[in-house]
Amino acid sequence: MSVSAGLHPRRLPDPAALLRLLKPVTWFPPMWAYLCGVTASGVTPGTDWPLVMLGIVLAGPVVCGMSQAANDWCDRHVDAINEPDRPIPSGRVPGRWGLWVALAMSAAALALAVPLGPWGFGATCAAVAAAWAYSAEPVRLKRSGLWGPGLVGLSYETLPWITGAAVLSAGAPAAEIVVIALLYGIGAHGIMTLNDFKALEGDRETGVDSLPVTLGPAVAARTACVVMALPQVAVIALLAWWSAPVAAALISVLLAAQGWAMRVLLRDPKARAPWYNATGVLFYVSGMMVAAVALRGIVA
Repeated sequence: MSVSAGLHPRRLPDPAALLRLLKPVTWFPPMWAYLCGVTASGVTPGTDWPLVMLGIVLAGPVVCGMSQAANDWCDRHVDAINEPDRPIPSGRVPGRWGLWVALAMSAAALALAVPLGPWGFGATCAAVAAAWAYSAEPVRLKRSGLWGPGLVGLSYETLPWITGAAVLSAGAPAAEIVVIALLYGIGAHGIMTLNDFKALEGDRETGVDSLPVTLGPAVAARTACVVMALPQVAVIALLAWWSAPVAAALISVLLAAQGWAMRVLLRDPKARAPWYNATGVLFYVSGMMVAAVALRGIVA
């Protein structure tokens, strides 16, 4: 924070800092997963496009944006160590504005979810609860390198995938959809573990037992790679069993590409984790849509 900012603290948040608080780059995974659910449902959207678009906006900018605001508010002391230029510790989102934004967006998410019916509303309630359980005391599952990334992976991938399928189907999705969505949510645990590398020092100082803290960067990175790969192997096997060999082969190629990226990552996990999240994860989410298209034929 500059000297002038320290002498004259802001009363209102900087609009650019508010946008950064919501982290638009993080909106893509749940939006993509919701689209995967819509695709896998086997239902042609037709006149349901408003529900599709509402679900995408709800999953990304609203619910995911809310979760980022809540996390930044609850992590403001950790961020003051790791990233003091972030909106809250830098003072560009002053006072309790971060908390008020998170609470207001929580309420907005629940209101916007009503048109999505009982499945969409129930899933939104679960997502909002998960966001606060991850970040806020006394639960703060972020403290655990096992439960924290697991909750985020299921919230970012499995929950919106199942929701997209349920909203379009106007009922419970097929068992095959639930199984594949669950596998990709489990694999996302590894992605979330790699994301924890950027906060290694602050987590260690503030008692957050992420896997990079408890296992060390090298072992945590290898663990993350295994956790990302094994569910995809299961997806490949299931698709082959369900007579979708082309999709199984395509996901195998994408997994092989991830294997190359993982070898690069493991040379220097701490330095290369951001690179992997921008590169290897692309192959992961591409496989999700391949699986969703295959499921469309399987559950039809």
